[in-house]
Amino acid sequence: MGSSSVDLSGHAARGRRSPAAVAACLVAALAALLATALTWSAPASAAMAPLVSASSGRCLDVAGNTDALGAALQIWDCNGQANQAFEFTSAGELRTFGGTRCVDAYGQGTSNGTKVVIWSCNGQANQKWRQNADGSITGVQSGLCLDVYQAATANGTAVALWTCNGQSNQRWTVAGGGPTASPSPSTSPSPPPPGSRPCDIYAAGGTPCVAAHSTTRALYNAYSGNLYQVRRSSDSATRNIGVLTAGGAANAAAQDSFCAGTTCVVTVVYDQSGRGNDLWYQGSSVVPGSPQSKPAIATTESLSVGGNKAYSLYINPGNSYWRDGHLTGVPTGTAPEGMYMVTSGTHVNSGCCFDYGNSETTRKADAAGAMDAIYFGTSCWFGGCSGSGPWVQADLEWGLYPGGSQSWNPNQRAFTSKFVTATLKNNGTSRFAIKGSNAQSGSLYTLYDGALPPGYSPMKKQGAIVLGSGGDCCKPDGGANLSAGTFYEGAMVAGYPSDATENAVQADVVAAGYR
Repeated sequence: MGSSSVDLSGHAARGRRSPAAVAACLVAALAALLATALTWSAPASAAMAPLVSASSGRCLDVAGNTDALGAALQIWDCNGQANQAFEFTSAGELRTFGGTRCVDAYGQGTSNGTKVVIWSCNGQANQKWRQNADGSITGVQSGLCLDVYQAATANGTAVALWTCNGQSNQRWTVAGGGPTASPSPSTSPSPPPPGSRPCDIYAAGGTPCVAAHSTTRALYNAYSGNLYQVRRSSDSATRNIGVLTAGGAANAAAQDSFCAGTTCVVTVVYDQSGRGNDLWYQGSSVVPGSPQSKPAIATTESLSVGGNKAYSLYINPGNSYWRDGHLTGVPTGTAPEGMYMVTSGTHVNSGCCFDYGNSETTRKADAAGAMDAIYFGTSCWFGGCSGSGPWVQADLEWGLYPGGSQSWNPNQRAFTSKFVTATLKNNGTSRFAIKGSNAQSGSLYTLYDGALPPGYSPMKKQGAIVLGSGGDCCKPDGGANLSAGTFYEGAMVAGYPSDATENAVQADVVAAGYR
């Protein structure tokens, strides 16, 4: 955890006062409370929950994990600790550390750049805050917004007051759904707007996407960029394949035209989140890997999404994709995270391992908990899986887990439909959950929701992203991927998504019209 110090020499004194001064303060406090009551509706018992920065996906954090007076606010990887849990009270305060400290504008400052610290709660105007509909948080005294300094996104970036400008470094969402975070209705995120795609839905739920990949469609309503790149064998030329319209399906006609009369492969699946977490095939110059690793054929499977032609990423043994994303927002260590993917129940095998999610930056099997990825296939390492698969499981390294132990999970079931939705979420310290469903209809089915397996608490995530292989199959001195599977779309998010958020994502997947 990073730390920073604050010079308190100029902070307003909080010493003994005369009876007359006390009376004056009481009158002022009553007036302030009355004014707050007219503008504030959050109940005093509002639940503690993380506040996630829309620009970085990192959490509002008390530097140094200390409740010392004057400790400064910053952003840091979300980790579920007490110094990242906040609540808005009926008095307009923003409290932390179990309600024992209040967020305070340093020195009662009202100018741009004023530091934001924690202090003993005293009812003064510089400790009053207002949540706004756009996700910003303004100081009642100053009218300025809580701002991540200079729109930086790195761990340890200071949070200060600044003129409200509507930018993402001034927007915050209340993370919900974790074992200790149950925001009241007044502090819960607003429902996503009509037309929202999965990453819009996750963001509205307080768990923004840190990586978003698809060869079939945009995962944000406003996304109009490239989905993936193909390379043809006739002359090794490449072409980026984008979407037909913002928020729409892939432009498969562009691929058909470019690849006519020759063979094309998929070299990279682009990250739609804007963080640069593009997935290049292992073995490319971007990801030096096993000589056996190669890109997937681009034209193996075509399908329809919303009535538009698209192509899947059809992975066979020897194909896999990877990205080191630990510096670009992918959760590491014990930070909570969630993810989903749309895959297929008809193109699977038992090879290790058809995964999508968090993996080792070393591409080695480093430790239990070094991975946190969705697995889908017919491998059942520990025995006792129900039926013949394929199953949604959690690849946590050193094991594929159908539940919280190596024994049979009675809630496990096979998903054999053409299109399958699979989800995984992990709070990093004690709990994980896996779900699955037909991606064409129905709601998510909870396969497991409970304690992490023995030896996996706390998690030790490294923050790489893997697609189509296990964490250690394609290291430079190792062999190629042995798994088979199909990838249509998927995303990884910072924070622990709520069940409601995951259900909304599933509803959007069904509405996308995979055929």
